[in-house]
Amino acid sequence: MGKQKIRVKDLEKEAEPKEEKKKPEIKKELAPQLVIRVAGTDLDGTKPVIRALRKIKGIGFAMSNAICSAAKINPSTKLSDLTEDQISNLEKIIKNPVNFGIPPFLVNRRRDMATGNDIHLTSSDLDITKKFDIQRYVDLRTYRGWRHMLGQPVRGQETRSSFRQRGVTVGVMKKSALQKQTEAAKEKQK
Repeated sequence: MGKQKIRVKDLEKEAEPKEEKKKPEIKKELAPQLVIRVAGTDLDGTKPVIRALRKIKGIGFAMSNAICSAAKINPSTKLSDLTEDQISNLEKIIKNPVNFGIPPFLVNRRRDMATGNDIHLTSSDLDITKKFDIQRYVDLRTYRGWRHMLGQPVRGQETRSSFRQRGVTVGVMKKSALQKQTEAAKEKQK
């Protein structure tokens, strides 16, 4: 990195006011929206519809594919290319997928306890419902409720080597290493 030599002529040229050239006016086309709000979530408008919908909590690959086919939208279409009517149609399908021909096995809450209907929950509704379900188990003092209260695995996993909060993991020691460890512990006590 050497020093730059500045010429006096260059400084004078910079100091002179430049003439502004008139630019021809160009009609501005509507720029594609980069962020589009669907079902209470901001989605990236530059991505294809099938990938953008998966950013909504509660919608996975199979569900987003089913939503695209129910809305009769090409899954590879960019989200920003959709019209307002198509986006509102997507929101309706997300709220009530079974009414638009999506099979009930794709929804995330089949035979809801309160209503008995097959519903699909997304974003904050999913979080709130999950908390209430866990609290119901805890209040009923079921086995699952106890496991949730204790912070232990609920679905039958082994706990000997996994789910440890702190401490040393369980391993196998040779007799000689075990003897050395016990001798070191006895010396510390003295």
